[in-house]
Amino acid sequence: MSLQLSAQPELVAFWRERHLCTVTTLRADGSPHVIPMGIVLHPDAEVAWGITSGTSQKVRNLEGGGDARVAVCQVDGRRWSTLEGQAQVRRDPGSVEEAVRRYAERYRRPRRNPARVALRIQVTRVLGNV
Repeated sequence: MSLQLSAQPELVAFWRERHLCTVTTLRADGSPHVIPMGIVLHPDAEVAWGITSGTSQKVRNLEGGGDARVAVCQVDGRRWSTLEGQAQVRRDPGSVEEAVRRYAERYRRPRRNPARVALRIQVTRVLGNV
């Protein structure tokens, strides 16, 4: 079922503003691992993208054979939004390039990182007050 994110202009605008997010993944024991990260929403595809090092704890959490659900949250005063979904770690150059391009549009060009991977999050639920 489509969330029709692109039909929600206030939500899309909020996710284009420059805010850092928190990204929550689940450790093997089920406890939450929450870290700051830059995330970019692609509303037409109902996908969010991020970039990180392939050696990070969040990547180990997602590739560890357990639950790949994530929650991404950003807050600006009384406005907030959470994207929930299923994450995939993508190591192929095309996905990494797309994630870097999208990240640079919202934030800045990231520093070089030969261990970089892309996180692709298929958004399944949106919460918030924007």
